[in-house]
Amino acid sequence: MRYIISILVIHFVADFVFQNDKMALNKSKSLYWLSIHVLVYTVVLFAGSFFAFRMFSPGMVAIYALANGVLHFITDFFTSKLTSRLAQRESKHWFFVAVGFDQLVHYVCLLTTYQFLLIEYLAHLARTS
Repeated sequence: MRYIISILVIHFVADFVFQNDKMALNKSKSLYWLSIHVLVYTVVLFAGSFFAFRMFSPGMVAIYALANGVLHFITDFFTSKLTSRLAQRESKHWFFVAVGFDQLVHYVCLLTTYQFLLIEYLAHLARTS
């Protein structure tokens, strides 16, 4: 449970606290700003995961962060366009539904890749013992 909470906290910090206004307002219409957002997200995810998952090697943590960076880019490429359109239409309910869906997709990606990382780690332990 501690690791799941760590993943959610690191994601929140990486996706919201480290996202400035330029990234938030422009990632839906500019691959440059989307890429900057995802780069910052990936670096923060790596740093947080490095400290949260001390049992994993730095290489495994890097793979986790990079995989989630790619998945984050793909997700935000679509959901940022959707939320931008809904905000322009002042469709508040569906805007928040879309933001919630965006976060749900991120959580599923983060937890699924963590599960793969954990399985690989356990397989490594079994091979070395």
